[in-house]
Amino acid sequence: MPLRLHDTATREVRDFVPLRPGHAGIYLCGLTVQSAPHVGHVRSGVCFDVLRRWLGVRGHTVTFIRNVTDIDDKILAKGAEQDLEWWALTAVNKRLLDEAYALLNVLPPTYEPAATGHVPEMLELIGLLIERGHAYPATDGSGDVYFDVASWPSYGELTRQRVEDMEAAEDADPRGKRDPRDFALWKGAKASEPRTASWPSPWGRGRPGWHIECSAMAGKYLGDAFDIHGGGVDLRFPHHENEQAQSRAAGQDFASYWMHNAWITTSGEKMSKSLGNSLLVPNVLERVRGVELRYYLVASHYRSHVEFSFEALEEAAAAYRRIEGFLERADRGGAAATGDLLEVLPAAFVDAMDDDLGTPAAVAVLHDTVREGNRRLDAGDDVAAQVTAVRAMLGVLGVDPDDPAWGSTGTDDHLVGVVDALVRGLLDERAQARADKDWARADEIRDRLKAAGVEITDTPDGPTWST
Repeated sequence: MPLRLHDTATREVRDFVPLRPGHAGIYLCGLTVQSAPHVGHVRSGVCFDVLRRWLGVRGHTVTFIRNVTDIDDKILAKGAEQDLEWWALTAVNKRLLDEAYALLNVLPPTYEPAATGHVPEMLELIGLLIERGHAYPATDGSGDVYFDVASWPSYGELTRQRVEDMEAAEDADPRGKRDPRDFALWKGAKASEPRTASWPSPWGRGRPGWHIECSAMAGKYLGDAFDIHGGGVDLRFPHHENEQAQSRAAGQDFASYWMHNAWITTSGEKMSKSLGNSLLVPNVLERVRGVELRYYLVASHYRSHVEFSFEALEEAAAAYRRIEGFLERADRGGAAATGDLLEVLPAAFVDAMDDDLGTPAAVAVLHDTVREGNRRLDAGDDVAAQVTAVRAMLGVLGVDPDDPAWGSTGTDDHLVGVVDALVRGLLDERAQARADKDWARADEIRDRLKAAGVEITDTPDGPTWST
C-alpha cells in the first residue's frame, strides 16, 4: 500500500508520488523568532519531523528545508518594546528555538535559511514579477512594491476563495496600492525604523515582505518544483496563498502537495502570546520529560486540534512510562532495529502511518504490542520480536527512550540494572502481600518506594516503576 497524504490544496488524500524517484523535497515554514517558543509553536516541527522520519523509512532521501523569519514588523516592534536591537532579539530567540527543538528530539533540517541572508534572491524574484506584469512599485514615494492580485486569475485557488470575497491585505499602508487586496513584496524603509533593518534595492532602501521570503528560499534550495510544502493551518491564508500565487506567477510549479498541522488550543483558542495562554517549552518540561511531551504531541493526528491540559499531558506521560516499563521488564531484549525497518514494523503500524501519518492508530498498535510482550513475559516466553518491534515503532515516532538525543542520566549502566533488580524484588514482595490480602504490608512497600523517589503505576499488565 503506498503512502497517502492529505493535500490541503485539493482537500483529497493522494498517493505520494515524488518528483524524483527515491527523493523527497520538503519546505516547512519555520517560526518568526520574535519571542521564546511555546508548545503550540513547536508542534509543526514535531509533526513534520515524523513525516520526515517516515519518508526515510519508506526509502526516500529527504531534503528538508525549514526557514527562519528574522525580520518583520513584529520583530521590530518587540525589539523597540524591550529596548533591544532587533537582530539581538532574534538571535536570543533563535537559540531558544533551537533548544526547544533539541529537547523534543526534532532532527535538524538539511538546511535552515534565514530571511535576512536571502535578500538578493528576493530582489531577483520581485524584479521578475514586475517584468512579467504581476507586481508594481507604489507611486506614492513609499518605496513599497506590491503583488497585483488582479493580474493572477488563479489567486485564491489554494484556499478556494474568490478575490471579491477577500478583505484588504493589512501588511502595508494601502495608499500606494492599486487594489486593497494587493500584498507587499517589498516595504520601503521608514524614518522611525533602524537603518540596520533595511537593504538597498532598485526601489530604494527597504526590507522584504513576509511572503516573498519563503518563495525565494524554497526556490533556491528545492528548485522551481518540489514535493511538499508544510506549516500550521493558520498559514494557509494569506501566507501560503500568497506564496503560491507569486511563485507560480514567476513561472515556477512550486509545491506538489500542501500539508498543514492543526493548532494546539487552550480553552478553545489557538495558543498564542497575544492571548496570554502560552506555555513555554522549558516550563512544561518542569512537569514532564521531553520524551513524554513529544509522545503527547505525536499521539494526536497532525490535522487534529489538540486542547492542551496538564491532566492530558500527564496521562500521556503515564502511558509512555508503561511502554518503558515493558522494555525495562524485558531488559530491553536487544538493540534498536537497524536496516529495513519495514521488515520488523507490525503491518498494522505501517498501514496506519501510510494512511496520512495516522499516528493515533500507530500508537494503538504500539500499545497492543507492549501488552502482548507483557503477557509473554508473564508466561516466561521469549519477547525479542516484541522488543524489536516496539523499539522500531518508537524510533519512527522519535520517542525511543534509548535515543542519545534524550541525553544520558549519568548513571552507570550496571548500577541501573542493580536498582531495577532491587525495585523488582520489592514489587514482587508487594504483589505477594496483595495476593495474601496483607494490604498494610503492600502499602508500606509502596510508601517506601515513593519516599525513595520511585513511582509505582499499577496497570492491567502489571506494575511499572519510574523515577
